[in-house]
Amino acid sequence: MSAVRPPEDAKAPLGGSELHEVSERGGCVRSPQLRDPRPAGFWPLLMVFGLFLLFLYGPMITIFVLSFQGPEGGLTFPLRGVSLHWFHKLAEGLGTVDIGAAFRRSLMLGTVVTGLTVVLSVLAGLAFRKKLRGGDALFYIAVASLIMPSIIVSLGIGLQFRLVDTGLKELLTAMGADNLLEGYGTALGLLTSALGAHLTWTLPFGLLIMFAVFNRFNPAYEEAARDLGATPWQGFVHVVLPLIGPSIVGIGMFGFTLSWDEIARTSQAIGDVNTLPLELQGLTSTVTTPAIYALGTVTTVVSLLVMGLALCAAALLGRRSKARRT
Repeated sequence: MSAVRPPEDAKAPLGGSELHEVSERGGCVRSPQLRDPRPAGFWPLLMVFGLFLLFLYGPMITIFVLSFQGPEGGLTFPLRGVSLHWFHKLAEGLGTVDIGAAFRRSLMLGTVVTGLTVVLSVLAGLAFRKKLRGGDALFYIAVASLIMPSIIVSLGIGLQFRLVDTGLKELLTAMGADNLLEGYGTALGLLTSALGAHLTWTLPFGLLIMFAVFNRFNPAYEEAARDLGATPWQGFVHVVLPLIGPSIVGIGMFGFTLSWDEIARTSQAIGDVNTLPLELQGLTSTVTTPAIYALGTVTTVVSLLVMGLALCAAALLGRRSKARRT
């Protein structure tokens, strides 16, 4: 019994949103899909997202624009001329505030915080690859500072270091070391209490990133290196480190940018000196010229520059890692 063939001129029905067109020359079928109409909630959500972006970046753009005003410029619009006048004023200094020294202190603190955050996060990530007794409790203790109010952390660290000051002075008095007692000031400082306060903010982010990286890290690469005779150190340097390099760059970027503009955790824990954000906060009540906007622009440009360098470094390391695997 022979099969019944459909007529040659029969056409398949149009399906859904597809439009079938048959080319007369080659007989090929093209099926361009029609664009689906926007859902009813698309435009309201787009407007909300646009307002969110305006709320997020509008103040920063406003400060950028107002910082480039002429000598007659004020703190609000309209814009009076365009020049670098207020940046020159900023370089000359704002009254008794040494902006250059505050800038160098923030830069040094941010660099040290970045280095320690990267090193400690990588070491902790390597340690937590193995099952540790009490590891869960240690993890929650390490990241608990993220949910604590920053000002409370700052007050607590400042109080601890003042207790250290009291204890050291009593000890020096009991020992009769009057010369040391006269030269001793306070344990509060940029690279002591302020450094610890910043690490309570940056280190949990580094730990979370590193744990996520090693959680999906394929140990087969290390096993292959060991099979080829590599030592554990060689396996880490030549196999693990290149693969996690982009993530390490990201941790460094988080560490620096979070430290660079931190105010609350620094305010009660730094002692007699100030970082650039603290100076900027203090100047908001005394400076009534666009020089304050110029300072805000400089600090923001530094953050954006660090982020740009980090993204470029992460992209470069990612390409090298892919090239090695292929």
